[in-house]
Amino acid sequence: MPVHPAAAVVLVPFPAQGHVSPMLRLACALAARSVAATVAVPDFVHRRIVGACGQAGCGYAPGVELASIDSGVPDDGDGEPPCFASFGHAMEHRMPASLEEMLTAPRRGGVVCLIADVLASWAVPVAARCGVPAVGFWPAMLATYSVVAAIPELIDKGLISDSGIPIWTKRLNNGDEQKVNGDQHQIGDGLHVLPAELELSTAELPWLVGNAACQKSRFTFWLRTMERAKGLRAILVNTFPGEVVGDDSGGSEHLHESTVLRILQVGPLPTDGGFGCRTKGDLMRDSPSTKNPSMWQADETCMEWLDQQGERSVVYISFGSWVPSIGRDAINELALGLEATDRPFLWALKDEPSWREGLPSPYAAAVAGRGKIVGWAPQEDVLRHEAVGCYLTHCGWNSTLEAIQHGVRLLCYPVSGDQFINCAYIVKMWGTGIRLWSPKRGVVEDCVKRVMEGEEGRRMQEKVDELRQRVTIGEARCAAKINFDSFVDGIMRDELVLGQL
Repeated sequence: MPVHPAAAVVLVPFPAQGHVSPMLRLACALAARSVAATVAVPDFVHRRIVGACGQAGCGYAPGVELASIDSGVPDDGDGEPPCFASFGHAMEHRMPASLEEMLTAPRRGGVVCLIADVLASWAVPVAARCGVPAVGFWPAMLATYSVVAAIPELIDKGLISDSGIPIWTKRLNNGDEQKVNGDQHQIGDGLHVLPAELELSTAELPWLVGNAACQKSRFTFWLRTMERAKGLRAILVNTFPGEVVGDDSGGSEHLHESTVLRILQVGPLPTDGGFGCRTKGDLMRDSPSTKNPSMWQADETCMEWLDQQGERSVVYISFGSWVPSIGRDAINELALGLEATDRPFLWALKDEPSWREGLPSPYAAAVAGRGKIVGWAPQEDVLRHEAVGCYLTHCGWNSTLEAIQHGVRLLCYPVSGDQFINCAYIVKMWGTGIRLWSPKRGVVEDCVKRVMEGEEGRRMQEKVDELRQRVTIGEARCAAKINFDSFVDGIMRDELVLGQL
């Protein structure tokens, strides 16, 4: 069986920060095992990363190249990056030609594998035309993938329409149901797509983003994505084996019966590429040597501010890079609630009118010395800091993993997409946080107190510490390493081509 001593792999992320970041970590992990990794991103993403870091590739890791794909999408680099409506057409009609050139360019040994974000499914037929085996990358929970894989069953059971709109607000397990128009109805046994304890309904499906027209468009995108996924040899998932404590199958028993792909859980992907065994001492030091490149310039002054705060006294607030504004009134109430806690807080609040116009006036003066607001924070450094005791989060999967890895309790305010599933696991399965059901000032004040103080807060911290140990130095870490080593071995031995991975 042939072995490639210097195999080359091309990785194609979906063009959003929450997808690019874990793909770069995957590239770093491959490079650490002598696999030459090229991360191919649209030109507008490339320009922003280079602009924020000051140099191409930001010196991320030896053996990792950040390459630019022509997209034709206009972007001056200021403000919010192009949205799905802007680059969706380019992914299907312009970017494939550039990727094809990249895959067929002369190089020693050629490209032995293409790793495409499952949402960047446009790259899968390109790889097929070039004769390059394609593997998928899912940067979210396996639980979320199981919901997407169950789309045919959801349609067959009459729970969603052919355009993905919920017909019944039925729980995705064995719970009760209610018709969207308000009529009560029972259909019998549940779907068992997710653990019953989560109590999630079809109203919280991951493709339900935006208005009805947007939801239908996104569902069409999902249908095309899952059809193309049939051409993948395997899927690497950036989650830890056994998302449910005590679940030896890693959650695979919840996958739809039509899912025959090999699923390899390889997370959380390390920032430095190293999958080696860690100790409790490593957790105490907790200082990775590599920073993940970002499309935004982080305000490093917040780290000096954190140095002046007491241990586990600070509430950190961030809604990530992709979530739309939660609304003027919600931001106003949230701001007043944070002020009422009388605790120090660090708020990563985008410097955009849709986010900032909701702040009370004059808010900065009212919270001076106790509250710090920045446009973008170096999040891993923040969560790693001993002063941070609570993270008020939208429950994006990257943010959730980072909070677990650094042992931070969560106050959950999911907004859209997979965030409701992530939140349900945090609150119902792991017990590492509570849900903030409303941004009203009194609710915010009460929930922050629950997380930061008393017996409930102490139990939460114990749960976080237990999960952190299991994920970063325990059995889940070992299982992820075995899965990743198996994948790399398959690349080196041409087992992707032979279909034996």
